Amino acid sequence: MTAPATIDSQDLSERLTSAAPPRVLDVRTPGEFETAHIAGAYNVPLDLLREHRDEIIRHLDEDVVLVCRSGQRATQAEETLRTAGLNNVHILDGGITAWEAKGFAVNRGAQRWDLERQVRLVAGSIVLTSVLGSIAAPKLKWLAAGVGGGLAFAALSNTCAMGMLLSKLPYNRGATCDAQTVVSQLVGSPDQKVG
Repeated sequence: MTAPATIDSQDLSERLTSAAPPRVLDVRTPGEFETAHIAGAYNVPLDLLREHRDEIIRHLDEDVVLVCRSGQRATQAEETLRTAGLNNVHILDGGITAWEAKGFAVNRGAQRWDLERQVRLVAGSIVLTSVLGSIAAPKLKWLAAGVGGGLAFAALSNTCAMGMLLSKLPYNRGATCDAQTVVSQLVGSPDQKVG
C-alpha cells in the first residue's frame, strides 16, 4: 500500500482561495471541531465517516483534504475513503495543530479539551487510582496493567478504543453529529459551508 498523500498548511491555504478549492473534511469530534476549525470545513467525525462512507463519498467529487488534530485520525479516514474507491484524498500534514502553528486563521467556538488530552486524563487517572488502590486491594494493579496494555495496543495498531468510547460522550458530541445533517451540508452549495 502506498503512503497517503499529504498537503502542507501553506499549500492548503493557497488552494482554498483558488477557483476550485478542495473540500475540507474535519474528522475530529464535534466538540473538538467547535473549539477550532478551518473556515469552510465540514465536520464529519471519523466514526460517522466509517459508518456512512458510501453515502458520504457520493457527494465528494472535488479534491478532499482530511483534517484532524495531528494527522492520526485523518490517516484512518483516508484509508476508509481510498478503500471505497475515492482517490482524490489528501491529509493535512500535522493537522489543525500545524495549521494553527503556522499562523493560519481558525474559527473558534466554545473551548473543549481535544480527544487525545481526554484519553491521557482518563488513562492516567485509572492507572494512578489502581496503583494507589492496590495498597489496600492488591489485585487492582491488574487494572493498571490492562490500561497500560491497551495503550500499547493503541500505539501499535494506530487505533484507540478509549478514544472511540470517549468520542461518544455528550461532551464530545454536537447538534450536527448525524449522517443526514452531514450529507445535507455536503450537498448544499459551496456558499453554505459550515464554519
